[in-house]
Amino acid sequence: MSTTEDAIASAEAHSAHNYHPLPVVVATADGAWMTDVEGRRYLDMLAGYSALNFGHNNRRLINAARAQLERVTLTSRAFHHDRFADFCTRLAELCGMEMVLPMNTGAEAVETAVKTARKWGYRVKGVPDGMAKVIVAADNFHGRTTTVISFSTDPEARADFGPYTPGFEIVPYGDLTAMREAMTENTVAVLIEPIQGEAGVLVPPPGYLAGVRELTRERNVLFIADEIQSGLGRTGKTFACEHEGVVPDVYLLGKALGGGVVPVSAVVSSAAVLGVYRPGEHGSTFGGNPLACAVALEVIAMLNTGEYQQRAAELGDHLHHELGLLAGGGSVQAVRGRGLWAGVDIEPEVGTGREISERLMERRVLVKDTHGSTIRIAPPLVIGKEDLDWGLEQLREVLRG
Repeated sequence: MSTTEDAIASAEAHSAHNYHPLPVVVATADGAWMTDVEGRRYLDMLAGYSALNFGHNNRRLINAARAQLERVTLTSRAFHHDRFADFCTRLAELCGMEMVLPMNTGAEAVETAVKTARKWGYRVKGVPDGMAKVIVAADNFHGRTTTVISFSTDPEARADFGPYTPGFEIVPYGDLTAMREAMTENTVAVLIEPIQGEAGVLVPPPGYLAGVRELTRERNVLFIADEIQSGLGRTGKTFACEHEGVVPDVYLLGKALGGGVVPVSAVVSSAAVLGVYRPGEHGSTFGGNPLACAVALEVIAMLNTGEYQQRAAELGDHLHHELGLLAGGGSVQAVRGRGLWAGVDIEPEVGTGREISERLMERRVLVKDTHGSTIRIAPPLVIGKEDLDWGLEQLREVLRG
């Protein structure tokens, strides 16, 4: 067997089969390129589901991590450390908010937001104990914890994991009328993705986010925007909500916040919302650790230049123009997305999303499928135009058969 086959066979034998990765074994990476254990180079057009917005082996982020590794990596929240206040301050400023509750993974941020909304509902809004409701959108993806899959509409995420957590109302994505009808006096929050990533990079109808903002403000309900995948430059702005001039009550951040170096997530909001917590009511041993704060501070500094948002906007326009030329040509049904983020629906007779991903892998381009016939394209924001064009040419060749 080859080195690749050896590694995959060993992984299959000794790890749970909760993923179905493409058969490539990455050994090193730099910028938008990855190299496998046998020396073959691949163009990364997924970027770790946007965790690698700033590319692999980004020297600013690696240097920030290395410097902090020599100092202190973990104190737990039992003690203060010298990077924590700066991290919370700078992240709150980036978001135009007041307070930060740091966690590690995106799913932890979502769980924290659900707890926060319920506590705010009981403490501030006056909802009767145990009656709080959160409205979510169908086809959402907010993680895979027990609570989160309780309001998923994806059978693969839900099947055999019950009993499910109550307290959620599911409405169609993009439907303001259904959302309004679902609201009651016990509704404490609306939790939505400004762009649904796992569903196929679904962009809501124009005016939807602004309508959610107006409706939630009118009904004294928190608007929680899950920007874990859409935020931090991916769509051409710092946050996807900005495309409609909307500021939610709560931002959920993760993925790119850790720069692809360490897991970092956060709930960012006002003092009126996050101020409901008292010591001991919520926490995380690793949440807000010194190493995570050091890397995230560098991420925030990079975003404050505006360079990455502008790059995503300009290259994103080019990406969508080129992909748009494929739509309606007999091999692509539709293209959606914003910035350097696209969902491409492949005509079923051309191949499944998995098959197209495998064919692209053979041509040294890495993407990932979702929901049968859709592939997702989300390269690092640092990708060069020439590399992007080369990757798109490989897609055209694959679609030509």
